[in-house]
Amino acid sequence: MLVEVRNLKKYFFTSSSLFQRKKRCVRAVDGVSFKIAEGETMGLVGESGCGKTTIGRLLLRLIEPTEGEVRFQCLDIFRLRGSELRALRREMQIIFQDPYSSLDPRMTIGNIICEGLTIHNIVARKKRKERAKELLEIVGIPPSDFNRYPHEFSGGQRQRIGIARALACNPRFLVCDEPVSSLDVSIQAQIINLLMDLQREFSLTYLFIAHDLGVVKHISNRVLVMYLGKIVELADTETLYNSPYHPYTKALLRSVPVLDPEVKKEAFPLLGDVPSPISPPHGCYFHPRCVDAKFRCREIEPELREIKEDHWVACHYVST
Repeated sequence: MLVEVRNLKKYFFTSSSLFQRKKRCVRAVDGVSFKIAEGETMGLVGESGCGKTTIGRLLLRLIEPTEGEVRFQCLDIFRLRGSELRALRREMQIIFQDPYSSLDPRMTIGNIICEGLTIHNIVARKKRKERAKELLEIVGIPPSDFNRYPHEFSGGQRQRIGIARALACNPRFLVCDEPVSSLDVSIQAQIINLLMDLQREFSLTYLFIAHDLGVVKHISNRVLVMYLGKIVELADTETLYNSPYHPYTKALLRSVPVLDPEVKKEAFPLLGDVPSPISPPHGCYFHPRCVDAKFRCREIEPELREIKEDHWVACHYVST
């Protein structure tokens, strides 16, 4: 396995008000464990606030965990320091959600891409400009645009520049943090196809974070579903989309619009709103919104268990 996550937790502490000193705990990620094999794309889905982006930042050590381990090639990344940590940075990169705010408006796109080459001393100084132009060409940007600024490009072009910047360090693992959510549908397809082509060409491994279940189905080998900081279901893409077990996964899939008017989808309503991560419900976090919830769901938290080969579900009333 290229990436292995063990009991990962991230709690944020905040005061309840300006004049109160009592700290409240926001359980953004609460005991998450999973593995990502080399060369695969792991899709990560869930409603806003469930902890998807926090997991991505933890995997890159952009933030420190409250508890748990992230192993990259068997190395615990939270124990690395100095030159070891810098070497790791080359192997793991991120593609941000907003392609405009993630690019420095004061720098040309050529200098943006060359920055990583300079910091990690990947190629000789005389060849950095040439390498940057090669990367621009790989992602579909004319090398002649080397000296232009980010504001001179469209949203889709800026995202291509962000991808080129991520590729500059020759990484093996990329966290794609909703890379197409702010783009038009036609541009989304172009970026997704580009990511898939780059994965085949450079043997990349992705953690693909998204809201759009259609996009996730298209690009992912396996899909991980999160709810309120916890994993509720994990399976390969075909199994999860065709035979979901958890009530939350079923609700998400049945909420996806179908363009064919002849196809009628069975309704699976979600009751109420997502509970606050500061004071999550007792027992199963999903039980206040689940139409099938029983007494046991309200009192006992379900464990994530393997009900079939490589199909994991956190629900008391799931059986094969």
